[in-house]
Amino acid sequence: MKFINLFLAFINILICNVLSQEIIIRKEDFTSKDIYKFVKENIEKGEEFYTKGRGGYRTALEYFLKAYKHLPNNPALNYKIGICYFKTISKKLSLQYFKKAYELNPNITEDLLYYLAMAYQINYEFETAIEYYKKYKSRMLPSENYAEKKKEIDKRIQECINGIELIKNPTRVWIDNIGSAINTQYPEYSPLITADESMLLFTSRRPDTYGGGIDPEDNLYFEDIYVSYNHGQGWSLAKNIDKPLNTKGNDATVGLSPDGRKLFIFNGAQNNGDIFISEYTSKGWEKPSDKSLRKNINSPYHETTASFSFDGRTMFFVSDRPGGYGGHDIWMSKYNEEKKEWGPPVNLGPVINTEYDEEGVFMHPDGRTIFFASKGHNSMGGFDIFKSTLNDDGTWSTPENLGYPINTPDDDVFFCLSGNGKRAYISSVREDGYGDYDIYVVTFRGPEKPPILKTEDQLLANALPITESTITEKVEIKTMRLTIVKGTISDAFTQKPIEAFIEIIDNVKNEVVYVTQSDAQTGKYIVTLPSGRNYGINVRAEGYLFFSENFDIPPTTEYQEIIKDIYLSKLKVGEKVILRNIFFDFGKATLKPESYAELDRLVKLLNDYPNLRVEISGHTDNISSLEFNLKLSEARAKAVVDYLISKGISQNRLEYKGYAFLQPIAPNDTEEGRKLNRRVEFKIIQD
Repeated sequence: MKFINLFLAFINILICNVLSQEIIIRKEDFTSKDIYKFVKENIEKGEEFYTKGRGGYRTALEYFLKAYKHLPNNPALNYKIGICYFKTISKKLSLQYFKKAYELNPNITEDLLYYLAMAYQINYEFETAIEYYKKYKSRMLPSENYAEKKKEIDKRIQECINGIELIKNPTRVWIDNIGSAINTQYPEYSPLITADESMLLFTSRRPDTYGGGIDPEDNLYFEDIYVSYNHGQGWSLAKNIDKPLNTKGNDATVGLSPDGRKLFIFNGAQNNGDIFISEYTSKGWEKPSDKSLRKNINSPYHETTASFSFDGRTMFFVSDRPGGYGGHDIWMSKYNEEKKEWGPPVNLGPVINTEYDEEGVFMHPDGRTIFFASKGHNSMGGFDIFKSTLNDDGTWSTPENLGYPINTPDDDVFFCLSGNGKRAYISSVREDGYGDYDIYVVTFRGPEKPPILKTEDQLLANALPITESTITEKVEIKTMRLTIVKGTISDAFTQKPIEAFIEIIDNVKNEVVYVTQSDAQTGKYIVTLPSGRNYGINVRAEGYLFFSENFDIPPTTEYQEIIKDIYLSKLKVGEKVILRNIFFDFGKATLKPESYAELDRLVKLLNDYPNLRVEISGHTDNISSLEFNLKLSEARAKAVVDYLISKGISQNRLEYKGYAFLQPIAPNDTEEGRKLNRRVEFKIIQD
């Protein structure tokens, strides 16, 4: 596959070059001239494609297998069929041909033992693989790169040891093919999802590629980006996402923001491979550009995968630029709002990066968990997927191998996790596939729950064997510390969808941490809020009163999904807005600093519409007397007015009044209801 080979070309760089061992045949070995001619022609055609290397192995295999039907005991042909399988997607099938080549002539090539060992490793026969790696190492002759070869063999042996240990304790997951709505007989890979799993983007090389072109390097269709949606009824039939994301060349998915509105795309046409960004607007996807990446991210070196942080202000990407720890490393860059560009990258350091290659970076929307592929650490072969967590002191935890069967002795690179942490999406070649790389869903089952003994068994446990046990039906799955808020934004009167701007504010720091938009056609939106902050959400659209909401999420809050449909009202007399992010100490009228961001939005509204006159009203719950609450609610309304006046708003545009608990919006008989009733509102009294 073009994209995979562009950024994983280094995966198949082997210690020894594949020798072009000639396949020798004789007429007398065949029962007829026609069979001899047939075999000879197919071998010649196979050799023609075989010598092309990476791009020709698939086609060469087709011809070699035709010849093999009549020439099964030729060691060179067995060897080359093994190479073709090993260099394409069906690596496991190479073993039988390498074994037979070795049985027929163990000296057919000097690297046969090495390939045989790798084929055993791919097939999980780790002990046998170790045996053949050691045989190969013992026969290596001193050469210019002897030390490098020896180090590689030792690493392969350690991978087999890692594999033996990892398989002893498999990860509790189900891995299922996502199905025919997504997968075809052609390659599908690099899946990307929104945090709520409502949209899936992926790369494929199928006949309906935009422009219909075939890549001459590997004789496969050019890469294109495809999209599918899931609104609770399963994944829709995937469709080509068309231009401007797809062109007549190769276009591949790299990374997606949690809300699905910013997309990283890999472009192999520039330098040694660059990253582009496209943003979703009211007109659809913008033409991908590297303008904001050109200075510090894209370089003459190889930039491949990338991932956004939850707020879109940090990107993690992979590059083999100088200054790393070896091969491809993971780097981090912050977005400079003033310069409208990504800043100088910083290497994530030796805890994450190794002397080997790291790839496929994915930052979870929780803002603290990173997933990536690595050939280092305790990989069981090729790339394995690892997980690391950001500590409170800014350091990364020791990467944890996600284990078998997520990881295999082959390369495992593409991985993205849902917001709730219960499902992941990977690209893999497995027995239930459709013929090439397919997209699979990994469902995490959580830790196994120990048996709960019946009372009589507990009493007799010391004297008799346990006779019966029961296991609870449901296993609790530990989820990510993340809140997803989603819904639709509509006109309060017409119910028509509105394209609105949504600001996520850190109320404590009084800063906007993220800005997104609702979809112009559907009004749908999604925002992700990592636990541990007091968030304000501000929704605004031209000609409408803004809407605000508060989410104060403690650090220990586990995954939750909140459906919040928002209705915006037109700017007209009588309309009210609840200021959700105005905070006072209990029983007092002193504004907390967390209120300033909300009040500043009201200042902006009044400045944008200079003819507006508003009434600020204070409201309380029914705790304490009416007299006390009237005074308190009026004092709080006056505190808001005083703040607005301090920011330059004319006093004659402002009125204030306290209503105590006389205008409740919820019952006062619960804490949740009382919390809703303690509020500040503004009402338009002149427009």
